[in-house]
Formats: sequence, C-alpha cells, structure tokens
Amino acid sequence: MSRLTDISHRSQSLLVLFMLSIGLSAKVIIPHHQQDDTAGIMSPAYWNFWNDDEQARIDRDIQRYRQAEAVIFHENLEVGTTVEIEQLDHAFYFGASMFNYNQLGTPSCNQRYRELWGTLFNSATVPFYWKTFEMQPGRPRFREEYWDTEQYWNTQESPKLQPHWRRPAPDPMVDYCLSRGVRVHGHPLIWGNRKWHHPDWIETFVLDSTERKVMNELLIEEATLSNYKDGDVFSEAYHQLTPRQLAERLPNMTERINRLFRERIACIANYYGDRISSWDVVNESSADYARGYFKSQEPLTKSVYGIMPGDYVFAAFDEAAQHFSKNVKLNINDYDTNQTYADWVKELLKRGARIDVVGSQMHLFNPKQCSDIAEGKELMTPTHVRAVMERLSTPGLPLHLSEITITSPSQDERGLITQAIIARNLYRLWFSQPAMEGITWWNVVDDCGAPGEPSFSGLFTRDMQPKPAYYALEELIHHEWMTRTQARVQQKGKICFRGFKGKYRLTWKDKKGKRQEMIYTLK
Repeated sequence: MSRLTDISHRSQSLLVLFMLSIGLSAKVIIPHHQQDDTAGIMSPAYWNFWNDDEQARIDRDIQRYRQAEAVIFHENLEVGTTVEIEQLDHAFYFGASMFNYNQLGTPSCNQRYRELWGTLFNSATVPFYWKTFEMQPGRPRFREEYWDTEQYWNTQESPKLQPHWRRPAPDPMVDYCLSRGVRVHGHPLIWGNRKWHHPDWIETFVLDSTERKVMNELLIEEATLSNYKDGDVFSEAYHQLTPRQLAERLPNMTERINRLFRERIACIANYYGDRISSWDVVNESSADYARGYFKSQEPLTKSVYGIMPGDYVFAAFDEAAQHFSKNVKLNINDYDTNQTYADWVKELLKRGARIDVVGSQMHLFNPKQCSDIAEGKELMTPTHVRAVMERLSTPGLPLHLSEITITSPSQDERGLITQAIIARNLYRLWFSQPAMEGITWWNVVDDCGAPGEPSFSGLFTRDMQPKPAYYALEELIHHEWMTRTQARVQQKGKICFRGFKGKYRLTWKDKKGKRQEMIYTLK
C-alpha cells in the first residue's frame, strides 16, 4: 500500500499522526472538538463558532446532500447472500492544482507528488496560462519538450527562475490523470491579467507601427513578472478616452485581439475535445463588471488589467459553447464572493451565455489570517461561509471552490496543527453545502506557489513529507466520507444500502460459490 494512503491509527474524535519524518518529536493530535483541544491550539472563541451543535448540523447536512439510498437489482442475488460494498470514488470532486508536475527536483519527490492524483485527489487542475502555453505566436506547448522533463528539472538549482516554473506542458498531466481515472479541469482560457496570462508578444502582434506610437503615448508602465503589477498603468490621456474613441485610435488592435481570443479557444477545444472535463473559460472578470465596463457594448473594454476586447466575457462563453460539447462543463471563476459576482453571472445567463458552473476562490494567503481564525475572530466562521455559498448559489448553478489556500501560521507543531484544524472544519462545512460539486486545494507543496503567495500553505513540505493538514483531509475523504459496508439480501435479486454518492464495487458469492462482482454508481 502507498505510504500516502496508509494511516495507522484512527479514532472517532481524534486523528493521531506520527510525524517524526518532518521533525516533530511526538504524536501530533488534531482536535475535532473543544474538549479534545487540551493543548489549547485553538481558542475557546474559535470552538464557540465550531461547537458541538454546529458540528452536528454539518453532519446532518452531509448525510442529507452527500448520501443517497441505493436500490440495486441483479439476477444472481439470492436471499440471504452477504454483499460486500466498497466505495471506489466520490461523485464530489476533491482536487488540487497540478502545477509542479515533475518539477520537484528528485524522482522520489516527483513520484510522491504524482501519486496524490488517484489516491487523495480525484480531480486535477492543469495550467493553460497563455503566457507560457504559447511563448511564440502560433506555437502552443501541448506536448512535452526537454525542458518539461523530470531530467531537466532535476538539474535546476533555481527552478523558480525558469519562465515555465509551475507551467508544465499539459499533455503529460492530462494523459497521466486519465490513465488513473482522474478528471481534468483546465485553467484558464481567457483572463485579462497581463502579468500572469497574456503572452509577452501579444501587443507587438496586434499593434501596427502607427498604433504602437499611440500605445506608447498612453502606456506608462506595462505589467510584467518583474514589477509585480497585475494591470497596465496608463496616462491621464488614456483615462479621458471612451472605449469607442480608444478603438478608433487602435482599429487593427481591436480586430486582431478579438481574433486571437477566438483562435485560442478554438485551438484548445479542438485539440482536447472531451478529454478535459471542465474549463475556467473566463477568470476574474467581476471587477470589470463592478465598474460597469460591459454595459455599453463597446468594441474595446478598458479593463482593470488593461485593454481587452469589448464584452470579452460573453464573447468567450459564446465561442466556447460553439467548440466544446455538452459533456464539457464551462466554468466562470473569480475571487469576488460578493453579490456583484452573483449578479454578473445572472446577467450573463439572462443574455444566453452557456455557463455550467460558478467557480469561487478562497485564499488565506496571510499567515495572520489563520492566527486570527485560531484566536476566534469573526473570519471564515460557519455563518460567514454559509452566507457566501448561499449568495453564490443564487444563479442556480453548481459551485466549484476552485482555489483553496490555508496557510500555516507558523512552522512549529502548533502552527501545523492550526492549519489542519482550520482545513478540516472548512472542508466539512463546504462538503455539507448543497450547491457544492468540488473543492480544489491550490498549492500542494510548500514553497511552490507563485511570487507573492505564502511559502507554507501546502499539504506537504518542500521535500514531500506530509503535514497534519494532509492527514486531516485524507481521513475525511477516504475514511469519514467513504462507504464500506455489508448488506444482506432480503429479497431475491435486490440489495439496498445507504452511502456516499459515487462509484462502488459490490462483490458476493452466488449459490454455486462463484464470486460475482458489479460496478455501480450511486447518484
């Protein structure tokens, strides 16, 4: 059995973790309730929010929304037969970003990392950031090249300095995941962010010499990886122009940038077809909607990031709907959790956009946020989380908690357990919400995030040793929420049981003593 799935000791109220491999001197205990928290890891004020009544409510909602009654008919089921019932996978998506595929520096670390998908995780978010996916115009990086290989990354003394760090070629990840029965989610197709998404060549490609001069007059500073700006900085003259006036001064750019966006979506859709189950079609557009940038249907949008095609969000979903089949889910994704985002989705739906899933981010990047939570401050309380989920579910679509970051407030035993307790309680609450269809942890390994993201928000240390937060999630996903039981046939040809929704294997012996097996999906 893989060391990633072998947990040696469990009880109903405590998860006892042996963590000598990462330097902890004794057993690490993750409290599940205030009475278990004898070390006072979390304050009484924290447990006042996450009290026994709250935990009982979460349990009831999990049973209500995540379990179902199974009624199965099979001609070989004889009365009195005992059927072994084993859940193989969840209908719910427990995912993580796969951005460091083969990049961790040693074969053993890379193997442990890969094994997570198909053991802990049943869903993988694969990066399709345009900047590194198509570094040269017309040359998308679908297939692995030498600088994507494990051999290449194992020789890099400073991997973070490489331009494609956290941006592997997607084909190896997609093939690996599908070979292990792991669904794949692509992220993202369209995003206005200059620093992280748009290729370095895009403005040169879309501007002719005359328009380049216009742009030089308007642009003060371009967003790049080195200056850490997400959006371009423009002059006062730029801000005085209406989007239509801007388009008149940049006519070729208007046409070419629209064509590039359409071609990108069509290229990726035609290449992967149904092999990738879902996509973040547009990422982080709610800020533009909040500023009213889409109301006038102008040819260009003066986005918070810079110049974007007019009405680019609706146009992207319209293009995606033409190229992706109904088997592929089209997601919108945003860090905004306010009413503005919900209203934006409703408006797009009203206009006829095909949006299948609402994606929402939840990043506790600052370690102090987790310290404040542990102290019992009103941050990420059950009341707050439920309000956010209810607000984002008002468009009537499933929710994907698409990017999750929970940072260890310190690297001692106390800080590691704090991260695990917060993760455990939040996952339980999120799992209990009726609209939720999946949760995706963002940076799996410490010190592997993007610049500006915390170094200690992973489930594993940099050398791939599991942290308490890993064990907390493993216990939930593969034990507390996994159905393994027996049932006795009371009526010939029929077996009934209640379990978590997902894929099952049922085995029994027929009247001749021959082993029988069937696969069943509980919905």
